[in-house]
Amino acid sequence: MRIALVDDDPDEIADIAATLRASGTDCSLYSSGEELLAALRRETFDLLLLDWNMMGMSGMKVLAWARENLDPPPPVIMLTNRDRKEDIVFALDAGAADYIRKPEEPEIVRARIRAALRDRRKEMPEPSDAFGGFAFDAITRSVRFDDEVIELRQKEYSLARLLFENLNRPLSRSYILQKVWQSSPDIETRTLDVHISRLRAKLKLRPERGFALQTIFGFGYRLDSTGQARD
Repeated sequence: MRIALVDDDPDEIADIAATLRASGTDCSLYSSGEELLAALRRETFDLLLLDWNMMGMSGMKVLAWARENLDPPPPVIMLTNRDRKEDIVFALDAGAADYIRKPEEPEIVRARIRAALRDRRKEMPEPSDAFGGFAFDAITRSVRFDDEVIELRQKEYSLARLLFENLNRPLSRSYILQKVWQSSPDIETRTLDVHISRLRAKLKLRPERGFALQTIFGFGYRLDSTGQARD
């Protein structure tokens, strides 16, 4: 899980970040809304934790940008010292998944994050072993398309599942490396390119088979469902 935390006073969220990292969460800290927007153009996050009051772009403006430009937008939790009822209502109506008044205990913030992610999973389709004409078998690490069985290596299989489970969602290179290779420092990004090339060839990810694996230059990859009927 990858979370972005934004506060113009990093000391205020240092304990929260430490608690999340201790639980195995990948946290990235930013000191302004502008910094986060620059990151969102090259990274993928599962949740955003935003301060409302920041110089320049406020947390509410970041929330609005994410909901307009990211498809699907990640859940957003506002973490702020503003406690007026009008502010809470405004943020939730604008699309925030939760609203936390600072200061708050890190473990409570972590629990609220888990709850927001559970709610997001409820909105998403149940995990499936079948996507269009492709059927996945975790035991044999193979993929079947009609009567054709395609054997995959372990990382190829994990990468294919990640892409199919995030259909039509842009995934950054670092997000994929973290999910499939656990961001191992000895993994070169060229390794990802090679695996993507192999999947394109092995699974024949072409529009006539219902899917197209797109390169998003400067960002990462996206597997699109073309909706095109198979022959």
